[in-house]
Formats: sequence, structure tokens, C-alpha cells
Amino acid sequence: MRNPAADQPLPRVFFDRPVLDVAPDLLGRTLVRTTEQGVITLRITEVEAYAGEIDPGSHAYRGRTRRNASMYGEPGHAYVYFTYGMWHCLNLVCGPEGHASGVLLRAGEVLTGAELARTRRASARKDAELAKGPARLATALGVDRVLDGTDICGADQAAPLGVRHGVPVPADRINSGPRTGISGPGAVHPWRYWIADDPTVSPYRAHQPRRRAARLDAEATGS
Repeated sequence: MRNPAADQPLPRVFFDRPVLDVAPDLLGRTLVRTTEQGVITLRITEVEAYAGEIDPGSHAYRGRTRRNASMYGEPGHAYVYFTYGMWHCLNLVCGPEGHASGVLLRAGEVLTGAELARTRRASARKDAELAKGPARLATALGVDRVLDGTDICGADQAAPLGVRHGVPVPADRINSGPRTGISGPGAVHPWRYWIADDPTVSPYRAHQPRRRAARLDAEATGS
């Protein structure tokens, strides 16, 4: 029997904590994406933490810009960025306000709405690949820059984006390691967290220098 508390929105105080506390605690939570085409719910299985201006891997490392402004706002909002001229990635802002930390959602298991997700991710060979990587996740959910700054803590069931309690993952089932595609000092931080042995988790890829004649696989990277 399903626990009714699992469907309750996560309160803002959940996100108003240090990013390294919030990131692993998001595993097993449920992301809800509502559009005119339908609703998709997704169990979060892989994340990465980014610690704002003290973190060389963060978009906020060199300060506030028009692109990263949402990261400096109130915790419990979305930060959506566009990368490689092709893909969007979804982050959840955590506190305190003005600190610019956030958690990149790297992968998830589609629980409901798989039919809709498949129309957006027609290249997926199986459902475990629908949201296996940050760009794939955003594509499957229909996430773009329009959602940048969206409040994810509201109680409105018709809100475009929300995070529910879901079923938290026990600590002994959580793995951690280096973040994907990060170079320099930020590459050493073990701030990527994932559910052990979950088939939806994306493969780890170390940083590769960009080449003019080749594109990196943005479906499996993110920052």
C-alpha cells in the first residue's frame, strides 16, 4: 500500500540546506512535470552537487550573470540552462538565498507518463534510457528555459514542475564519485551521487577537451 506522504510536496526548508546535504537526499524523490500533453512522474536516481562561487565546476564560480541568476534566488526553484547549442539541463536551487548552489538532476526512472516521454525521446531503445543523462532527462520531461526560476515547492497539483517526498534511499544504497565532464580543481570533488545498481544511472565520463570537428555527447554530460 502506497504511503500518502510520498505524494506530498517537499517543503522549502528541505532545499534551504547545504548543497551536499540536499543532493544525496534527493535520490528516490519524485519529480512531477505537468504539461498540456500530460503528466510525467520521475524517480530521481542520479544527481550532482554544485556549490556556487566556491566551486570551480559551478556556473556561478565567477559570479552572477543573466544566465545563472536563478541560482542566487530563493531555494526550492528551478535553474534551467542551455548547453552545446542543443540541450537543456535541469537543476534545483538550494539555500541559503544568494549562495548560488544547486543540484543537477542527472538521471531518473520514469514512473508514469512513459508514453509521452517516448514521443520526446524516440531514440531511446528501452524505458531505462528515457532519462539516463541530464539532457535526456530534460528532453523526456519537456524542460526548457521557460521553466527557469519556476517554484518547485508549491502545493498546486497543476504546477508545471514539482518535487514530492517519494521514498528516500537508504545511505547504504547511495554511491558517490567525481562529477561527469568536470576539469581542473573541481574534478576531484566526489559530488556525484547515484542509487547503486540502478539501470537508469548514466555512465561516468571524465572531462574531454573540446574539438572543433567533434561534439561531446551532451546527453551524458552536464555542469
